[in-house]
Amino acid sequence: MRRGRLSLAGQAFALQLVVLAMMIAIGAVLAVLDARHDSDVTTTREVIDVAVTVSDAPSTVAALRTVDPTALLQPVTEEVRRETGMDFIVVMAPDRTRYTHTNPANIGLPFSGNIDRALAGETFTETFTGTLGPSIRAVTPIYDDGRVVGLVSAGVTRAKIGDQVATQVPVILGVASAGLAVSGAGSFLLSRRLRRQTHGLAPDELRVMYEHHDAVLHSIHEGLVVFGPSGEHAEVVNDEARRLLDLPAGKIRRSHLPLSLQGMSWGVVRDEMHVTSDRILLVNQDIVTWEGRSIGTVMTIRDHTELRAVMGELDTVRSFAQSLQAQAHESANRLHTVVTMVELGRHREAVEFATSELELSQALIDRLLAAVGAPALAALLLGKVNQATERGIELTITEDTALDSVDPLSPHETVTLVGNLIDNAIDAAAGSASGWVEVTMRYQDADAAHRNSVLFVRVADSGPGMSAEKFARASQRGYSTKADHHGLGLALVHRLVARYGGTIRTERDPESAVTVTIPRKDTA
Repeated sequence: MRRGRLSLAGQAFALQLVVLAMMIAIGAVLAVLDARHDSDVTTTREVIDVAVTVSDAPSTVAALRTVDPTALLQPVTEEVRRETGMDFIVVMAPDRTRYTHTNPANIGLPFSGNIDRALAGETFTETFTGTLGPSIRAVTPIYDDGRVVGLVSAGVTRAKIGDQVATQVPVILGVASAGLAVSGAGSFLLSRRLRRQTHGLAPDELRVMYEHHDAVLHSIHEGLVVFGPSGEHAEVVNDEARRLLDLPAGKIRRSHLPLSLQGMSWGVVRDEMHVTSDRILLVNQDIVTWEGRSIGTVMTIRDHTELRAVMGELDTVRSFAQSLQAQAHESANRLHTVVTMVELGRHREAVEFATSELELSQALIDRLLAAVGAPALAALLLGKVNQATERGIELTITEDTALDSVDPLSPHETVTLVGNLIDNAIDAAAGSASGWVEVTMRYQDADAAHRNSVLFVRVADSGPGMSAEKFARASQRGYSTKADHHGLGLALVHRLVARYGGTIRTERDPESAVTVTIPRKDTA
């Protein structure tokens, strides 16, 4: 991250603080204005009550009937003023002459302010600037036998009202400050959480990172699936993963994966082979950690279908080459023996020794070519016979083996099917004394389960056989009972059989065997 640039969390925090400060400041101003308005309303109500009370008092009317009303009214109005908190109470004649005033110097002088509405019999309030300054005042008439004989004005100056409001300002500011502090703390905690979730990146850095990551995810040629901490919901699935795993559009759960991947460990996985209905996949998985805690798993998938096909062909060729090498070595030994026997004058014995093994090998070749019409399959069987012999295992082809073709399989598929079954059988028989493997291939007539004839392949061996559970596991992925646990043979066979709607089953009694039946194409 480049220095001097606020992260997304920092920008959000600063923006929240500014907005909160503005809102709280506006709220505080409105609270002060509201307090002033409330004070004005309260003062207006109070000055009216005081003015009306004084005008309605019998002593006020009685004093106005005397020669010197001031002598009687001034002490009373000043006492009422002090008790009620008024700034002034003025009793006046209808011609504005003051009888009372807070400042005795103003007694006898004309009242400054409006009195016309009061002379008309109305009680009213106004804000007026008088001798004491701006004030809220009420003016009400004094009646004597139905006549207006005087007026009363009671008021409170704006300065005093301001002082009253000022006493509330610290409380308002305190509440506003507390609100700002609480809001700021909340914003800070939110910013801290956001910073932790965005790793302190700025908005443009997040945007660039998203664009680059999105481009990479869609351009790489490996499948990528990222699961969250729960391990059930996929947070990232790229296009290649959807293609390889045949995943639906939208959100992906672990239950959407092929069965073998659903049962895979959630821990670290290295180069594990999985076989789906139409692909062989190489799967790796790592645990992603951040600050010492697990935040999910990353699964990568590679398509090894074509590579495995090539490797299978390479294994077949290698098997042929090794067989030829062994045959060449054995032939060299026989040739030396024959030459030595000729030099010793044992000509008849030399001819018998040279032709005996040749007759057996030729007989096997002739029988395989006669029984199996596919040259690739015949060559595979011959190579497997020699391979088994080198490992001390007797591999035989049953007398009832007879195939004029390998329909519906292709030659390559036939090699995959038969080769993997024989390889597994040889490996299983190698652990037993006097190991043997027996191969049967033929077409069987149609029956209740199959409308057409079926390709029947059975490979038996002297090994212990596989349990139903292990056999089922082998159908899901590259599972093997071999010591290196990297076998894919049975999984490939299962995939091939399922593609053609065939069946595969295993048996352990009376002997270990795997039987495959694949229906032939409908030629009707």
